[in-house]
Amino acid sequence: MTQRRRQASYAVLWAGAALLAGALGSAGLVAAHTGASGVVKERMDQMKDAGDATKALADMMRGKSAYDAAAVRRLADRIAGHGGDALTENFPEGSLDPPTEARPEIWENWSRFEDLAHRMEAYARALAKAADNPRAGDQAGSGMMGQGGGMMGGDAGPPPERLAKAPPEAAFRRLTQTCSACHKSFRVDK
Repeated sequence: MTQRRRQASYAVLWAGAALLAGALGSAGLVAAHTGASGVVKERMDQMKDAGDATKALADMMRGKSAYDAAAVRRLADRIAGHGGDALTENFPEGSLDPPTEARPEIWENWSRFEDLAHRMEAYARALAKAADNPRAGDQAGSGMMGQGGGMMGGDAGPPPERLAKAPPEAAFRRLTQTCSACHKSFRVDK
């Protein structure tokens, strides 16, 4: 992969991660929690915590804060703990009480929602495993960063087992693409 192409891939990754982290960890989420109760509050708190962890990871991946493999593992494990069944259990059918940001499409396309929730968990676990791998800029063979498609286009991407052996940026990219795909499909636009 050429240096220019690698830099373009990084720019796309960081821009997407910044948008996602900003959306997940913003003060607006705190305000949105006002009046939330029950399962709606639980899942809003769950998403805020995942967003805070994503923001911290994005800062490390962009070099805004020092890269710390142990912190990457802890943050990725925190996100993984909010994915999979832990996420889907907080979406009982019809739980649309205000101020939820969930759309009814979740239950109309439950299998896709469930798949994305499990991918979130799997990609976060892959990131935790990849934390000690050489960083994308540290090795010539980091072409996984520039692979096209992504979750938005329906591409499932590389399997988590492969990402666990790749630079941590590759797993982080797939994780944020998965979150973005879910939000695009199932969260009310603000």
